[in-house]
Amino acid sequence: MMGYGGMGWGGMPFGGMIGMVVLWAILIAGIVWAVSRLMPGRRATPGSRPAQDSPEDILDRRFARGEIDLETYQAQRDALSRMRGEDPR
Repeated sequence: MMGYGGMGWGGMPFGGMIGMVVLWAILIAGIVWAVSRLMPGRRATPGSRPAQDSPEDILDRRFARGEIDLETYQAQRDALSRMRGEDPR
């Protein structure tokens, strides 16, 4: 009785082992990809930092949302300008 003699896919020796390695590589890559997509807070590209808002931007948004009134807004804008050595007006 004749055996297969280690022949795998298409009569190639070790073809079944190569197929299993490819299958496991695809499976592991799929799991790594899925986990990386599900991890929170990992949306930015590596090496990039989120842009920081200037104090003026934050102040503008607070005024636009109604958190501070016009008098407070103008006083804080002037204070920021003086701190930076700029002419407030």
